[in-house]
Amino acid sequence: MLPIDRTHLYDGKELELECVGERVFIPGPVGLLEGLTACPERETRRAVAVILHPHPLYGGTLNNKVVHYLSRSCNRLGIPSLRFNFRGVGESGGHYDDGRGETDDCLAVLDWVAQRRPGFSIWLAGFSFGAYVAYRAARDPRVRQLITVAPPVNLFDFTGLPEPQCPWMVIQGESDELVPADAVWSWLDSLPVDPERVSLPADHFFHGRLATIEAALLERFQADPAGEGDGRDCAFELSRG
Repeated sequence: MLPIDRTHLYDGKELELECVGERVFIPGPVGLLEGLTACPERETRRAVAVILHPHPLYGGTLNNKVVHYLSRSCNRLGIPSLRFNFRGVGESGGHYDDGRGETDDCLAVLDWVAQRRPGFSIWLAGFSFGAYVAYRAARDPRVRQLITVAPPVNLFDFTGLPEPQCPWMVIQGESDELVPADAVWSWLDSLPVDPERVSLPADHFFHGRLATIEAALLERFQADPAGEGDGRDCAFELSRG
């Protein structure tokens, strides 16, 4: 469990969520999963981003501010995004399951996305607990890019989980008080894969430093030709059917 009081929430309620598109409900393993789509002005890559929120028992929801910035960054890269609430959060059915059931939730969402955008790559991103779930779910071959922000290697057992086979970026705050940067870098050094590492001058919650996440992602991916651009106007077909 997280070594913080439950009153210190991940809620991010102070943030205006201007990039929200359409509310959706996705069939999950133990009930419907509540989600929000967000669209770029124009899609330029054959990809959809799925964004995972932090710890449900500490106020983590799809409205978390880091999750919002991940979504907005993907939109600025021409990629539509989908944030959803894990089981037991908001209007999603079910109860917290320590990452196991939440991984199943994520895989069900990937199925839903793949049915609506067949042939599109999936970018999977997560913050803190969401990074743990994203790492677990990245074994799915449809995931073509993994982005983990503050993966909680000191709080959850990553031992024995298969390493991602897709391109992987790790974003870590240098002054993270919950997930120490040294613990993250040591864990990465022990793996047979070598993800791209981005160290930012921030604490765990990226207070006052949210824009650095967006800047790092845009710098890395904006000029990257990966992903075939189809130039479509975003009607966000994910929300249909």
